[in-house]
Amino acid sequence: MSTDASVTRRERNKQQKLERITAAAAELFAEHGIDEVTTQQIAERADVGTGTLFLYAKTKGELLLLVQNAHYADALESGIAMAARISDTLDALMALLRPIIECNRVQIDNGRVYLREMVFGDASDAQHAAALQIVAATEEATAAILRRGPAVTEDDAASLARIVSAIMFLTMSASINVGLSVDELELDVRRQIGTLLDR
Repeated sequence: MSTDASVTRRERNKQQKLERITAAAAELFAEHGIDEVTTQQIAERADVGTGTLFLYAKTKGELLLLVQNAHYADALESGIAMAARISDTLDALMALLRPIIECNRVQIDNGRVYLREMVFGDASDAQHAAALQIVAATEEATAAILRRGPAVTEDDAASLARIVSAIMFLTMSASINVGLSVDELELDVRRQIGTLLDR
């Protein structure tokens, strides 16, 4: 057997284990919420040992990032497509952000933990880095919308995009907003961004 064939098989096995772990974590987090799930339960459902599980993610927070990053990336892609069809700046921004807000509220506790992990997680972790890339891509898309206005400079657009990002993430993660619906959260975010843009 050639070395190339064994490397390929090893890589395939690693990818299959990662897919099983991701699927198991997604199912258990959706069923019970991150706080009620143990890494042992995830390992058992994925049919891997806990030692193997920890090779892919050291904490439940990293497992949640692994699960949620793909959902957030899809939500951002959807928002970018919707925003491209809208000329009004505030309406376009909300079209961009609405799918992300919806994604965050599928399982509220998981969504709040995801945001916490994104902000405070280990920056050297690959899943954390991927989450931060999604944030950066969201801010780039936000800045592109803001630059449509003739009076908005490149620097201003970048700064405003970071503020818009902070508004959305703080509004979604605040304990006081746990009971709000997607529509209520969107309206709150819209009011804040509207005030920012009217400055």
